[in-house]
Amino acid sequence: MAEQATDALESTRSPGTVAQPTEHHLEHNPGRPMSWVGTTIVIIGFLIGGIAMVPAPHWVIFWIGAGVAIIGCLTLLFTKTFSEDWY
Repeated sequence: MAEQATDALESTRSPGTVAQPTEHHLEHNPGRPMSWVGTTIVIIGFLIGGIAMVPAPHWVIFWIGAGVAIIGCLTLLFTKTFSEDWY
């Protein structure tokens, strides 16, 4: 099996050539600024919640972090990030 795959790859291009990336890989989609804002809010929420658990659980700070993360998720949802920024 492995020999067949190697033979097939070698027969499609000449020795010493490098495979060129497809058109999809040449595109760069940095995303919309609002997507970056929403993602940053979610990350900050997770950081707040994670830091609240480090020495001993501080539940008030943890739930504040969870609330910030939920606000970030709602921001991403209402700006249609999940449906428009995919490749």
